[in-house]
Amino acid sequence: MSNTGTTASNKSAAYDYLIKLLLIGDSGVGKSCLLLRFSEDSFTPSFITTIGIDFKIRTIELEGKRIKLQIWDTAGQERFRTITTAYYRGAMGILLVYDVTDEKSFGNIRNWIRNIEQHATESVNKMLIGNKCDLPEKKVVDSSRGKALADEYGIKFLETSAKNSINVEEAFISLAKDIKKRMIDTPNEPNNQTGNAQLSDTAPAKQKNCCK
Repeated sequence: MSNTGTTASNKSAAYDYLIKLLLIGDSGVGKSCLLLRFSEDSFTPSFITTIGIDFKIRTIELEGKRIKLQIWDTAGQERFRTITTAYYRGAMGILLVYDVTDEKSFGNIRNWIRNIEQHATESVNKMLIGNKCDLPEKKVVDSSRGKALADEYGIKFLETSAKNSINVEEAFISLAKDIKKRMIDTPNEPNNQTGNAQLSDTAPAKQKNCCK
């Protein structure tokens, strides 16, 4: 693990800021693997498909402050979107994830952004993630297209690989820095407190080989 932070095994540890992040995108783009890489610095090619919503916690150090990140991993399947929309309003930052080897997942980013516009707070920080960049021979979504889409919406863009640990740390840390700055600049915004969304129960998960 990078020295920018450590996995928080003690959830009661003191912290200066609580930041809630949300991972969204189509099923199979690698959201759960990105979260596992960031929270535990591990990877498995055969991962359990998220049913409903799950979360992990990691505490990091940013500019002399302890930041507790609560990161929600949502189900990408259409039938679970009504479950996950309840979590948009509690999120302070959202990572929109597509698979660089899957054109459809990239095209659906606009649908996910519409969901954000409908359900999240207007000030929520966003970042576009093109995952599975370790598969250049299968890549169908060029980096320039990802960057152009991010520029269109005025958000940051990174290509990542959960498998090879490329830009995963950078993505989460960069988004956390932007949120921390916003919390300092606009401390009275309701969502710049701790948020009030609750985690729901999840159904038993199914096994699926979907992550990179």
